[in-house]
Amino acid sequence: MRKANPSGFAVLLKKAPLVGAFFMALFWYLPAQAFCPLPQRPQQVAVRYVVDGDTVRLVDGRSVRMIGINAPEIGRKGQASEPYAEAARRRLQALVKASDGRLGLVPGVEKKDRYGRTLAHLYSRTGNNLEAQLLSEGLGYRIAFAPNVRLNACQQRAEQVARKAGAGLWKTSPVVSARALRQPGFAVVSGRIKAVQRHRGGIWLNLDDAVTLQVPARLQRTVPASFFDNLKGQRVEARGWVRDRSRKDSGRPGPRRWFMQLTDPSMLERVGGQKM
Repeated sequence: MRKANPSGFAVLLKKAPLVGAFFMALFWYLPAQAFCPLPQRPQQVAVRYVVDGDTVRLVDGRSVRMIGINAPEIGRKGQASEPYAEAARRRLQALVKASDGRLGLVPGVEKKDRYGRTLAHLYSRTGNNLEAQLLSEGLGYRIAFAPNVRLNACQQRAEQVARKAGAGLWKTSPVVSARALRQPGFAVVSGRIKAVQRHRGGIWLNLDDAVTLQVPARLQRTVPASFFDNLKGQRVEARGWVRDRSRKDSGRPGPRRWFMQLTDPSMLERVGGQKM
């Protein structure tokens, strides 16, 4: 985690270029509150600085990971930043600055992630949901981790605004076909379901003989059985974190190289149609 700027949040924002204002003018398609209404009593917090497009550090020392959005990664240790990563951070800085550094915080059902960060939704002083705002401008991907899915539907609508308008990272489609997948990490993958196999640990989906999608048993119970009965042969789009399971002893048979475990049913959709 990046260390706090000792001169404080206000000084940090002075260094942010006018790109934030540009995004505000160009991408304000719909008020963010139209997607995700403000709860009655959010916790009031003060932001010390913005880490990246989906994480902020509070004055009280907490690091807050925003629920429902995955912003492109800022480059670390000499690596280049992903496309729109810097733009997402600058935009979040601008949104926080416009709220005088004070936000409303609504914690998730699951309150911490494995890194100890607080999982929460953030709102501006005018009631705008910041995750939905960034999603509607194409500055992050909509993600869902059960049980923190309270705003999943409105965040889906926010992302669709950017996707239909070709805004931000949707200007050139980031969706990759299963057979063209070449590296691990977060991805939105498309392909055709070749096989559906039920196992004790859940349901395994063969995506174009290139990627294995796993629907864990804990999620399987929330999905109608008929969805899987009719899934074989259908084109789908899946999103999540891809793992490389290639084996050093390549001469032996093994599982497909690429593996993605779904974290919520909404992370899998039929192309042009039904969601899980």
